[in-house]
Amino acid sequence: MHSGRSDRQDGGADEAPRPGQPARPTRPPTPERPPRPEIPPRPERPPRPDRARLGRPSRKGGLRRAATAVAVPVAVAALVAPPVPARAEPGRPAALRTAPPGDPVGGQRLTSRGIVVDETPGVPELPKIEAQSYLVADGATGNVLAAKDAHGHHLPASTMKVLTAAALIPRLDADRLVRPSQAACNVEGTKVGLTPKMKYKVSDLFYSLLMMSANDSAVALAEANGGVEKTLADMNAYARKLNALDTVAGSTNGLDKDLGLDVRTQHTSAYDLVLILREGMKNADFREYISQIDHDFPAPPTKKERKQGKKGGYPIHTHNRLLPGERHEYAGMLGGKNGYTIAAKQTYVAAAQRNGHTIYIALMGAEVQPSELATQLLDWGFAANGKARPVGKLAQPVGAEKKADQSDNLLPDAPLASEDSSRTWVVVAGGAAGAVLAVGTLVLVLRRRRRDDPFP
Repeated sequence: MHSGRSDRQDGGADEAPRPGQPARPTRPPTPERPPRPEIPPRPERPPRPDRARLGRPSRKGGLRRAATAVAVPVAVAALVAPPVPARAEPGRPAALRTAPPGDPVGGQRLTSRGIVVDETPGVPELPKIEAQSYLVADGATGNVLAAKDAHGHHLPASTMKVLTAAALIPRLDADRLVRPSQAACNVEGTKVGLTPKMKYKVSDLFYSLLMMSANDSAVALAEANGGVEKTLADMNAYARKLNALDTVAGSTNGLDKDLGLDVRTQHTSAYDLVLILREGMKNADFREYISQIDHDFPAPPTKKERKQGKKGGYPIHTHNRLLPGERHEYAGMLGGKNGYTIAAKQTYVAAAQRNGHTIYIALMGAEVQPSELATQLLDWGFAANGKARPVGKLAQPVGAEKKADQSDNLLPDAPLASEDSSRTWVVVAGGAAGAVLAVGTLVLVLRRRRRDDPFP
């Protein structure tokens, strides 16, 4: 059925009328529009004056220069600001090593797991040392003369106490009195015999720590520093400041299996042990503690001593057999620290000086008592020093300034200062304030340029 609508959307003028309807009137023709008058061409605009001639740079160039003016001082400030070492989180840190950018610490040759040494004519033959890892270095120049698996991760045993002492001696007053906890007194392994019934001078605890490797003194010193967890964090932060990046301390005394630790959760290297001992030897108190042969250690008086009005105590003796008068006395021995656990085997780190030259050695994972092995390494170091080309370098502490004229002596630098958290925040806050000021200055410059620009 038809809907009555046309298939066309709009009717035309020539459409026929329907029946019964009058024809539509014819629409008059649309008159033609008069032609548009021609518009004369617009006169050409005179060229804009050259901005450079007016003494003003282009906007693009000005923006570039303004950004440079802001960026350069900020970049320079970032470069000049001293590095802020990261703090270790409390607790036992993971043993994963994060290698620093660039060359390996100490040089590429020290990454070898085998023996590296200069074998040119005139260099004495390196002795055969039955140890998993060792290193020989010149203390004045920092030149590594020979090494085996220098950066290999091994259990430290009691050589860990060198790090404990080096990190804590600057932090604790030597005359302070400390009462150990019962837990400190009950620790496993070698002990000096602390009791919670009396207080001990910090200096006495350091003597027993480095002379006879007292595990109970290590824990008592950690308690004096704010607790074991805090002390481990301080020790690991201190190791990073020395660039001893192979080191993770899981205990303050070097115990491993007794504390559930293994090489994944506590380790160091021969390279790091030398770095740590070298830094510790810059401190006069550290040198005193580690070179002492005999010391009177305090203890509660016996009944007989009380009746006689005497103080209690007993002598303690060094475990370092290379010190003067000891079984394996080594001429020029300055100090050292031995260690042993079943898992770590024999470990040792030491320094000796002859004719003004200082040699550092460290060895790890030895099967036999280390005195004879250490003697062989020290003898070779003195004989090869000045003849053997270095195979690596001992790293300087983070932020240490290298002196132009280092003399060949034991202590070329001052010891590291304790970490100052307030200084860290000053650097961070200063950098943030500088960045905000720089951004604000750039915004003001750009807004003013838009307002004053005569060529929008």
